[in-house]
Amino acid sequence: MKKKQEKNDVVIYQAKNGAIELQADVAHETIWTTQAQIIDLFAIDQSVVSRHISNVFRDGEVEKESNMQKMHIANSDKPVTLYSLDVVLSVGYRANSKVAIEFRKWATKTLREHITKGYTINRKQIAKNYDAFMKAVSDVQTLLPEHVVLDPKSILELIKEFSSTWVSLDAYDKGTLKQIGTTKKTVKLTGAELTESIHSLRAELMKKGEATEMFAQERSRGSVEGIVGNVMQSFGGKPVYATVEKKAAHLLYFMVKNHPFTDGNKRSGAFAFIWFLRKAQLKKAGNINPGALTALTLLVAESAPQKKDQMVALITQTLK
Repeated sequence: MKKKQEKNDVVIYQAKNGAIELQADVAHETIWTTQAQIIDLFAIDQSVVSRHISNVFRDGEVEKESNMQKMHIANSDKPVTLYSLDVVLSVGYRANSKVAIEFRKWATKTLREHITKGYTINRKQIAKNYDAFMKAVSDVQTLLPEHVVLDPKSILELIKEFSSTWVSLDAYDKGTLKQIGTTKKTVKLTGAELTESIHSLRAELMKKGEATEMFAQERSRGSVEGIVGNVMQSFGGKPVYATVEKKAAHLLYFMVKNHPFTDGNKRSGAFAFIWFLRKAQLKKAGNINPGALTALTLLVAESAPQKKDQMVALITQTLK
């Protein structure tokens, strides 16, 4: 069956996979459709639809008062009866037609995905939102200093890295993104050891002409040691940051935000992050590619102090 669309854009049905696409009533999280549209949707007779709707209300499967309403429409003297999404779904499960069977197959598959995975994804809607997402990222760029350039593609890649679903994006927007990490192993780290490694990086960059004498020069003696001490601290005999992932995330955050050096804090922070993960032999470090690491480091650098927990959570999510 070809895609059918009513003039008022209430219901669209695509028979290839049995899915139905509906224009939502945002206020009530439902749709309202006429009996004629339900007939067309499931390719069944008017008398059959009327009988099913009556049975749905009679059996108490759907409450009549909140799922049926009268509405006046343009060019009509009589009000039209509209039915909610709950009624449409109930009729779809009762109807006996090839189209209704395809709908049930799609609905069952969707329900199974929700039960087994805990969520369902409208991939078509995600695709439609791609351009809007990219524009939003570009809009963020206009708020940043001129010397900070956030590549939208790198950020999109970062989003893909830290979450296989868009659930994490919603959690980030709501401030409920959780810090995660499961690798509990003993990793020894001292300020002197990290400083020595960063000095090796400094020598290599200067050799290539990519850094000056000012690169990785501590603002005050012991700055790096203080950061490492913070990351590796314990309380009551237990580490404050219990997992490798959380230690690495806080190391990146503090190296970038505390500005221990007169120059090169972001580069040093990114280096320390990957260096520590490799020192811990964390295989998940392979999840961080150069583009994602760059975007992640810049996001940390430009984040507000009150967003610290969310940024640390974002970093740990990249290692999931």
